[in-house]
Amino acid sequence: MKKKFRKLSPELQKLIVPEKVEFTSIEEGMSISSFAFATLKHCNGGAAYDAAVWLKNHIDNGGKLVVTLAGALSSFQIGVALAELIRKNKVHLISATAANHEESFYRYVAHSHYAHIPRYTELTPEQEAELRDAGLRRITDTFLPEDESVRILEPHLLKMWKEAEKKGERYFPHEYFRRLFSEGLIKPDMVDGAEKCWAFAAHMKDIPIVIPGFEDSTMGNIFSSYVYGGQHKKKGDQLLSPFVMKTGFEYFHLLYDWYMKESKNHPIAFLQLGGGIAADFSICVVPSLKHDLRLRGIRDWAGFVEIGSSPMSYGSYSGAGGKEKITWDKLSTKSYYNIIQSDVTVVFPWIAAILLGL
Repeated sequence: MKKKFRKLSPELQKLIVPEKVEFTSIEEGMSISSFAFATLKHCNGGAAYDAAVWLKNHIDNGGKLVVTLAGALSSFQIGVALAELIRKNKVHLISATAANHEESFYRYVAHSHYAHIPRYTELTPEQEAELRDAGLRRITDTFLPEDESVRILEPHLLKMWKEAEKKGERYFPHEYFRRLFSEGLIKPDMVDGAEKCWAFAAHMKDIPIVIPGFEDSTMGNIFSSYVYGGQHKKKGDQLLSPFVMKTGFEYFHLLYDWYMKESKNHPIAFLQLGGGIAADFSICVVPSLKHDLRLRGIRDWAGFVEIGSSPMSYGSYSGAGGKEKITWDKLSTKSYYNIIQSDVTVVFPWIAAILLGL
């Protein structure tokens, strides 16, 4: 085999990793990390293991980690592993879609009211209408119980918005939500509910949260209805000022300041769970610091790992390769990058276990 390798160019030789002669044995009682090393060798499994080891070394050597959440991962209980990573100081900023953020709270107050339907693809339109009329909002295989979650939080948040308007104050969406915890306005539905809620863990650790596009969420829609003063507003309905809610531009300013402060002494890596605005928004802080604020000496993202099921295609941000991000100055030629084409709910628990040293 070595003779064959020598026929290749030096550049191609560097890309090839010869198989080791010995196999790693699977033993009873071995750790998750050891089992992963023994079994996750090829394709997406191998990519997941390599990415996890890189991220672990990055954090162990003093690096920071930004995690972004897309889709409905909070409803799918990604928060169980993510909360533990936060508690163990493995995550230092979260950028989440507003839906993911609020769904962490919904799980907190209504976990026992959730249900799932594994064979959801076989539902008929009429059965979907039944679910709608029963107040069961389906997210793939999971039902979000609106009355026991959304409508529990709404009156508390509405009161905060009204108080902020009266005082002439403005806050970020996540700051209003955090008061639900800090002021004891909500309680976990399950005994260990707080332990499984990533938003609660982030609150306790006081790590920054960025929520681009707040209006694209259930509570964002509700807030929009309260601040709407157009011709279709019904007489007698409450009208609030949109001024009470800080905007996405201000979230980007938060990212400016956080990245400039943290990157002085720490390389910062990026773990993207799914696609969408949560990731595309926050990864742009580096090129914006360079090209829009025209600052010098900006530290590049140290590494980029994405888990997503969206393939690279025509004009799609989700699934765009690491090399494409170099052209936008989101990554440098020295940044580590690894894109794992798979289901986040399958891959992320492996990575979390390795980061936690399990």
